[in-house]
Amino acid sequence: MKLLAVDTTEDSCSVALGIDDEMRWRFEIAPRRHSELILPMIDELLGEAGLDVQQLDALAFCRGPGSFTGVRIATGVIQGIALGADLPVAPVSTLAALAQGAWRTRGAEQVLSALDARMGEVYWARCLLQDGRMVIRGAERVDKPDAVGSQAEGCWGIGSGWGAYPGVLQQQATGIPAARILGEWRIHARDVASLGLAALLAGETVAAEEALPVYVRDNVAVKSVRS
Repeated sequence: MKLLAVDTTEDSCSVALGIDDEMRWRFEIAPRRHSELILPMIDELLGEAGLDVQQLDALAFCRGPGSFTGVRIATGVIQGIALGADLPVAPVSTLAALAQGAWRTRGAEQVLSALDARMGEVYWARCLLQDGRMVIRGAERVDKPDAVGSQAEGCWGIGSGWGAYPGVLQQQATGIPAARILGEWRIHARDVASLGLAALLAGETVAAEEALPVYVRDNVAVKSVRS
């Protein structure tokens, strides 16, 4: 199986190419340079592997929540490639990708992922390991840090939300010691690729036109107005 994955959600920009059990990647912390870097990174990885886009089995991307601009960049790039090469797409939650990184590097099986959503809020979700794949339990939410509700005994905390509001989140998500908080962690495309490959094998991919961003903040606002 051959799958290309991208992430431009936060200040990092990364691309990964999974070929069966082999993984190649590019990763760079590059605020506001995602549009400049993402396509050359893709070309480099494909060239290094001696592959054309048409030889891929699928694509994956971080579909949000996160930076609106970053999520739109990843969505646009993947939609363009998918349409041109007629490839299926696996949209991957940024929060699940963060949790997958915690499992890959720390062996964490329960994770509370939190991204800094700006405006004094965080995107967050609780993720559990299921057959080697981090799965969101419940819903992805956006809340003030002091409104995050979770009994998190046995969990790890990961993501920029923990870096921005460590004390508040640790107080709310009781049960996570400081040693289990990875507040400087950034999403890596290799974890997006792992989740994308699992989605491909499970038949959970979509067509290019259905590979849409998920902002969460907009969804919450709509629900509030309707209620």
